[in-house]
Amino acid sequence: MLRGNTACEEVDAAVLSAYLAVHAPLVGRVNTIEQFHGGFSNLTYLLKTDRGEFVLRRPPRGIAQGSAHDMGREYRVLSALASSSVAAPRPVVHCADASVIGAPFYLMERVFGIILRGEPIEVPAPDVMRRLSESFVDTLVTIHAVPLDDPGITALGKPDGYVARQVNGWTARWQKSRTDDVPPMDRAAEWLAAHQPKERGSALIHNDYKYDNLVLSPIDLSSVRAVLDWEMATLGDPLLDVGTALGYWVEAGDDPALRSLGLGATALPGNFTRTELWQRYLEKSGRGHADPLFYYVFGLFKIAVIAQQIYFRFRKGLTNDGRFARLGDAVRLLATIANCAIDSGSITSLRAATS
Repeated sequence: MLRGNTACEEVDAAVLSAYLAVHAPLVGRVNTIEQFHGGFSNLTYLLKTDRGEFVLRRPPRGIAQGSAHDMGREYRVLSALASSSVAAPRPVVHCADASVIGAPFYLMERVFGIILRGEPIEVPAPDVMRRLSESFVDTLVTIHAVPLDDPGITALGKPDGYVARQVNGWTARWQKSRTDDVPPMDRAAEWLAAHQPKERGSALIHNDYKYDNLVLSPIDLSSVRAVLDWEMATLGDPLLDVGTALGYWVEAGDDPALRSLGLGATALPGNFTRTELWQRYLEKSGRGHADPLFYYVFGLFKIAVIAQQIYFRFRKGLTNDGRFARLGDAVRLLATIANCAIDSGSITSLRAATS
């Protein structure tokens, strides 16, 4: 049995091997299990077997049931994408029985490549980052163009009224998980409720689309080998999906504190600005003109709520992962930047008032 990170989320290799021998014999016998440490939400493990390498996904302990931690849901999305033009890992097996390893889980193939997380030690050339920016947008356009007739896709949700549900839902999650008063969060929620745009169609949306959810080719970093982390995928307004991507996208001229959140790769020379990202998406998707401000503010607010939910678990003692201790500051920073965007009416080069 190998220990994971400081949260001590363990997986028993012998028990897992016994289950897989019956339900996925082609995987082979599990030799080692190593936990990946980059993520903050569902837990991810590398399985090395006598037949190859696979990845296991499971929710952490102390998490209530919800679509973002529904392993069967994520498995069905990957199964539906297997016949699409979207680059995604191939799913192998799903286990809904929590008694096997302590939580439901699924296995998928391991896609080998490079994941940009934070600022890489070897900084890619500006022309490479420019091409990666283009691939980043074009891959999102491909996701949004997936036909919605597959049962695994149509079962994801009802797109009508999606914008209002998202604003109301993320505001409710903020209220439920708040541990401290953060006035900029309350103001952003009120602004979003008062400035909702009309729906701009329906599509499969990833809902957590960012650089470090892409596996890139080590030969050509602008080539996307796979899109990871489909736990929040649903049906809805694709422009909100772009808004989430904008929320993660740090520009070179932004508040330097934003890079402390591990989002600095998008600020490297050659990358799109947020405005360029937005414009390329509208051009490539053919969705016409739209003001990005609401979508960007929504993205920042949503990411702040996600951070707050994890911070809430830390404050309640449901995890002792030391990385989570700083998320309260991240919530305040993201909310402050959202307020700066509201006040300036712009999505470019934003800094907190104290910077």
